[in-house]
Amino acid sequence: MRKVENLLNSRINEKGCIHVALIDPDKCDPQLAKKFSREAKGAGTSALMVGGSTSMGGGLVDGLIKGLKTGSDLPVILFPGNLFGISKYADAVWFMSVLNSTNPFYITGAQAIASRMIKAYNLEAIPLGYIIISPGGTAGFISQANVIPYEKPEAAAIYALAAQYMGMRFVYLERGSGVEAPISPTMVKVVKKVVNEARLIVGGGIRRREQAREIARAGADIVVTGTVIEEKGISASIKEITGGIEEGVNEREV
Repeated sequence: MRKVENLLNSRINEKGCIHVALIDPDKCDPQLAKKFSREAKGAGTSALMVGGSTSMGGGLVDGLIKGLKTGSDLPVILFPGNLFGISKYADAVWFMSVLNSTNPFYITGAQAIASRMIKAYNLEAIPLGYIIISPGGTAGFISQANVIPYEKPEAAAIYALAAQYMGMRFVYLERGSGVEAPISPTMVKVVKKVVNEARLIVGGGIRRREQAREIARAGADIVVTGTVIEEKGISASIKEITGGIEEGVNEREV
C-alpha cells in the first residue's frame, strides 16, 4: 500500500528535489483539469495534490480527479482541508496532523473521523506532520494554528523532529497560500539538519524560479506551488519552478 509513497521517494532519490502541483477544486473544472494534468507532466511535475483550506468537496472533487486522470498518469494525492475533501478516485491521501494547532480536532480528531472512510475507499494513507509558519494564511486561520514566527527556524525544527519521532514519514512547512514570500532558506536548512529520516516538503508563497532554487538548495525534498500556476499559466510557471529546483539541487553543498 505504499505505491505512491515509493514513487515519490524514487523520484526524490533520482532528482534530489521534486515539484508537486496543488490544485484547488474551487478554481478548476474537470475539463481544465485534463489540460492541467497533461501540461504539468510535460513541464516536469512529479505528482498532483488536490485540496484547499476552504475547498468544497463531494462530487466537485470527484469530477476534478477524474479529469486529472484523463490528462496523465501522474499520481493524485488528496490534501483535504476538511472531511468533505476525501475522494475514492484519488491514489493517496496525505494523512496529516496540524502539529501546531491549538485545537485537538486538527491534531487527531479529524483524522480519527476520516480513518474509516479512507480504509473503506482503500486509499493509500501517507503520514504527514503539517507545520504552519507565520503568517499562515487561510490554512493557519482555519486550523487554529499557533503559527511559528518566520524568524524562529529552531521552533519549526523541534516540531519537525517531533513529527519524525512519531513516525511521520513526511514533514510539510506551510507558510500559507498567496503570501508575499515563502519560508526562508535558513528555516529549510535548520529543519533539514535535524530531520534526516522524514522527507521535507515546503509550500506557500513560492512564485519565482530563484525562490524555488534557494529552497531546493537549502535541502527541501518537495516544493509545492499552487497560486503561481493560477497566475502565470500551467506550463510556463511549472517549467520556471522545476528549472529553479534543478539549479538548486546542483548547487547544494556536498
